[in-house]
Amino acid sequence: MTNNNIQRLRSVSDYHRTRGLPPPEHPLVSLVDYNDVKLPPGINDISWVYDFYFIALKRGFDAKFNYGQLQYDFDEGTMFFIAPGQVFRIEIKQDAPGKSGWMLLIHPDFFRNLPLAQNIKKYKYFSYSVREALFLSEKEEAVMTGIVQNIQREYQTSIDKFSQQIITSQIEVLLSYAERFYQRQFITREVANHQVLEKLETLLEDYFENTHKEGLPTVNYLAAQLNLSADYLSSLLKVTTGLNTQQHIHEKLIEKAKEKLIGTTLTVSEIAYELGFEHSQSFSKLFKAKTNLSPLAFRQSLG
Repeated sequence: MTNNNIQRLRSVSDYHRTRGLPPPEHPLVSLVDYNDVKLPPGINDISWVYDFYFIALKRGFDAKFNYGQLQYDFDEGTMFFIAPGQVFRIEIKQDAPGKSGWMLLIHPDFFRNLPLAQNIKKYKYFSYSVREALFLSEKEEAVMTGIVQNIQREYQTSIDKFSQQIITSQIEVLLSYAERFYQRQFITREVANHQVLEKLETLLEDYFENTHKEGLPTVNYLAAQLNLSADYLSSLLKVTTGLNTQQHIHEKLIEKAKEKLIGTTLTVSEIAYELGFEHSQSFSKLFKAKTNLSPLAFRQSLG
């Protein structure tokens, strides 16, 4: 993605204006019907930055989403979550038939003084990329749509001292269901998950066998090689294996270290260097933390 054509929308009103919609009924929260949106010319060449949360559910959306290294065409509703300040682009066709769905726009000022201002940061799916969308069954889609309709009804009524808390509570319910459905997706996409795990294993194997590597492999490096965001990869691995990406790196590193301690006469410092450590002390500390033995004690225990 290039930064040559980035447009920033700072408010819910900005979104309404650029999409040919009437002014929002509430300045900080708005539920938009997908069929009412008019796409701006050249939208596929524009990258966007919103200063508000953008939660969308779309059906009949003529665009490709990747899941891991695979592409899927789904009849179910496709849902994605974008946090303020993220740069993104979605390539779509202007005349997609049968399109439907909604977009929920929430400016963070709406719940600035409430616990949700901090709690929303725990939902990692806001940092997933658009290609890591959530695919909902018909029943799940109905649940999410019912919640956003509750939000809309509330801000369309006379605003009183209860309105902010009621709407915020509904937002929290929506986010909790999204967390549940993402966990379900990690479990049900077994084939894709298995391929990701196989490719991760190959990546780590190749990395630690490469004598010209620079330092230890990072989570961001592995995620980029797998065409996933770092948070999504760690979430997927945590659900399917019980370990996050960093823990997988450490597991593979200890495995390779044991192989070298058993099968070679390399010194501990030489092994640490071959594995990508700058300082052998760091290697020894990690090895002992994972095995309860120092590298030398491990080697001697097998002699």
